Amino acid sequence: MSVRRVALLTAGGFAPCLSSAVGGLIERYNEIDPSIEIIAYQHGYHGLLTGNYVLIDEEARKHAHILHRFGGSPIGNSRVKLTNAKNLVERGLVEEGENPLEKAAEQLRKDGVDVLHTIGGDDTNTTAADLAAYLEEHNYHLTVVGLPKTIDNDVVPIRQSLGAWTAAEEVSEYSQNIIGEHRSNPRMLIVHEVMGRHCGWLTAAGALEYHKWLDTQEWVPSIGLSKERWDVHAVFLPEMALDIDAEAQRLRGVMDELGNVNIFLSEGAGVPEIIAEMEAAGIEVQRDPFGHVKLDTINPGQWFAKQFAEKIGAEKVMVQKSGYFSRSSRANADDLRLIKSMTDLAVECALRGEAGVIGHDEENGDRLCAIPFPRIAGGKPFDITQQWFVDLMGEIGQSVAPAEASAH
Repeated sequence: MSVRRVALLTAGGFAPCLSSAVGGLIERYNEIDPSIEIIAYQHGYHGLLTGNYVLIDEEARKHAHILHRFGGSPIGNSRVKLTNAKNLVERGLVEEGENPLEKAAEQLRKDGVDVLHTIGGDDTNTTAADLAAYLEEHNYHLTVVGLPKTIDNDVVPIRQSLGAWTAAEEVSEYSQNIIGEHRSNPRMLIVHEVMGRHCGWLTAAGALEYHKWLDTQEWVPSIGLSKERWDVHAVFLPEMALDIDAEAQRLRGVMDELGNVNIFLSEGAGVPEIIAEMEAAGIEVQRDPFGHVKLDTINPGQWFAKQFAEKIGAEKVMVQKSGYFSRSSRANADDLRLIKSMTDLAVECALRGEAGVIGHDEENGDRLCAIPFPRIAGGKPFDITQQWFVDLMGEIGQSVAPAEASAH
């Protein structure tokens, strides 16, 4: 396959891999064939619909390695769903009656793009596959090679999404400061709300990283500096059944003994109950262009804090969210190695015309390959039966049972 022009785009929420993945793709094309032009659509599908892109010039190619040092995305993100025409019309991105998929595909044709690299979650990558299919039907061949980005680590069937390891490490770092607040008041309740709409992986992995940090510290219990007070006392995930009264009784004992309680909460935990409560009260639940509930408008952390505060006798409650701190971080060493392996393979696949999303295929012996788009899906639940999580919950002293909604 002859490749003359490659396009890059990043989309969806941020993850600690976007800047590095963009840099890695540029570096690999430079190594293999510097004559290939590279453009980057600004703010993901927003830029594709508006024809807004920048050419990766010689300066950017020469200094692509610098992108590994930063978080965020140098080429910008947005939440644009090409199948939500109503929302796109309201935002002025398409005209009434215009087919967004057709407009995006025609823009790719107009810009002379042979390969499109999408760095995003399941929505980002499957939408790109739809674009390629449309163009193929209209006699224009486009190879789409995606990279899996999500701090939730919930893309089927990919073992490890880019940025998730770093995000878990950042959850721990954030916790080290926030949990320091536990002596700011008698009988203190701290709720650390972690991103994770449908999947509790990040909350669980963040709690594990924090526990590892605790184990490296020295303590002075006689003056009040104790591991027990700094510990995680409860972890709540969407995949776990929750008996609030039973947990409140257990945590009341912790509060009485230690004078504080620290909770790690996945923002998706308890959401069905919160939505039902809001709708019963006649409150409209706001949703984004993808139909997802806007979690910042229903405040799961505040809801959980309200449920527990009175039951455990908290005098003061603090709810803190680590999401933006975690997702905008630069990639750590583990993620940089994963990004390097995936971007190198992404370019090789692109040059031989092999489409798919790059990842370690859990349904194929964890082999790193281009996974066909029809097999890509979101919402992979976290497996709460994994030994490391069972051990962690045993240390915390919390019982674990699967939620009915996650029983599949």
